[in-house]
Amino acid sequence: MQEKIFDVTALGELLIDFTENGTSSQGNTLFEANPGGAPCNVLSMLTKLGKKTAFIGKVGNDQFGVRLKSALAEVGIDTRNLVMDEKIHTTLAFVHTFADGDRDFSFYRNPGADMMLTKDEVQKDLISASRIFHFGTLSSTHPGVREATRSALDHAKKEGLLISFDPNLREPLWDSLEDARREIAYGMNYCDILKISDNEMEFMTGTTDYTAGVAKLRETYSIPLILVTLGKEGSRAYYKDCMVEAAPFLQENTIETTGAGDTFCASILNYILEHGLNSLTEEQLKEMLTFANAAASLITTRKGALRVMPSKKEVEDFIRS
Repeated sequence: MQEKIFDVTALGELLIDFTENGTSSQGNTLFEANPGGAPCNVLSMLTKLGKKTAFIGKVGNDQFGVRLKSALAEVGIDTRNLVMDEKIHTTLAFVHTFADGDRDFSFYRNPGADMMLTKDEVQKDLISASRIFHFGTLSSTHPGVREATRSALDHAKKEGLLISFDPNLREPLWDSLEDARREIAYGMNYCDILKISDNEMEFMTGTTDYTAGVAKLRETYSIPLILVTLGKEGSRAYYKDCMVEAAPFLQENTIETTGAGDTFCASILNYILEHGLNSLTEEQLKEMLTFANAAASLITTRKGALRVMPSKKEVEDFIRS
């Protein structure tokens, strides 16, 4: 068996999040170019927590792509399988933030470089050298990158990795919502750890009774650990025959919620790396959720996510306070 050099390898999108940052003297909205993309946000937080991570994806060989590669290296994410596309530009997302910190996205991705990753460009030895493989659905919106994702998933399953999945539904990026539903279902069929938001649960199960929704998912998919994030209502873990709930850490000074779900997901994966997935107790599940909720809360007070993840000490001090 190949030596496990990396704790988590993720495949997916790396892009620029243009987030609102005040107005100019002429009254025009100013945007800050933040490095982003859900899988890399997850890896960044894991790296901050002391884990070794690697990323598989593609950016344009343009000013944004070069900056993104530099940002990953800066936070400690291995970039040996970050491919630079000579023809297609780096994907951009403009993030509109509402008064309560929630967001709306406008993507410039028709095509974007992240869509152009091919299965032949995936370094499978990188996956073999990892303990967990993490992915979302933005790498399944188009045929070429979907094939790359599925090939990587097959290899991760064959190599016995734990597989982590965050659907991260972005409706405007899909030709149809039925395509999105099908690809989310495909991911659920592979994963050992599912992190899913309340709106995604409703999208996939048709109910806002999340315990009933989890029961529906379990009728079809054998997912050992399901985490449901409930925004301002906290989060839940469904594991074997138990459900554990943890309260949120609500912030008065929330700026935006970009990266909150990714920070939560990374905190969960960090806990699984340290404690395993086979025999978690209710007390451990509560501890895991509490840390993840606190970390997610902290990131909402910061602009962007990838470069500003909280440390373990910051999260623990915040919980104590």
